[in-house]
Amino acid sequence: MHTKRLSVGKGKSPKWVVTPMPGAHKKSESMTLLTIIRDILGYADTSKEADMIIHNGDILVDKKVRKDPRFSVGLMDVVEIPKINKFFRILPNKKGITLKEIEKKESNVKLCKIMNKVVIDKDKMQLILHDGSNILMKNEDAKKFKTRDTLILELPERKIQSVLNLNKERIGLITSGRHSGQTAEISEITDSTQMRKSITKVGEIRTLTDYVFVIGEKKPVITV
Repeated sequence: MHTKRLSVGKGKSPKWVVTPMPGAHKKSESMTLLTIIRDILGYADTSKEADMIIHNGDILVDKKVRKDPRFSVGLMDVVEIPKINKFFRILPNKKGITLKEIEKKESNVKLCKIMNKVVIDKDKMQLILHDGSNILMKNEDAKKFKTRDTLILELPERKIQSVLNLNKERIGLITSGRHSGQTAEISEITDSTQMRKSITKVGEIRTLTDYVFVIGEKKPVITV
């Protein structure tokens, strides 16, 4: 399936972009592997060439081979092309999301924001993460994690290395809105009320707390 992209400029032929298959990330906040290989990185001139690269198993997402050109990647996903020793992370910018090249050693780490906590039974709780995945653990262990905290996961096992709490003096990354992509120290967090959502001050910018992704304590733990 393809989506017609109209905003290509006067006098130019319309371009076609591949529609991401349904997945963990919203359509507006994701891109396909085909788009990455052909349009962003320029490793293929045509869809057919990009399809071949992907079908050959040359592309990894979070250390797992993905062979569907329409596979969608989004915020904090790690895209890897081992044959040419290239590694990238999906990060936010003012236009949506972008690819940021990273070092190989950093490709072993993924940050995931806790979106919700769900009680499964009297002994089990599920952490729902921003990328659509979840982690099941004992209720007692889950008490140290809060919604909006960030988990530092080791790939590919997705083992929890540590947690970055949403607190003042942490480093926050704005992931949505007109300031998307900006990073600074969190200086203020205002609780929500019945009339107003929680607001966080990142540097000099006030934004919805829902838009803030904690990426470090004194400095970012990832390349931004």
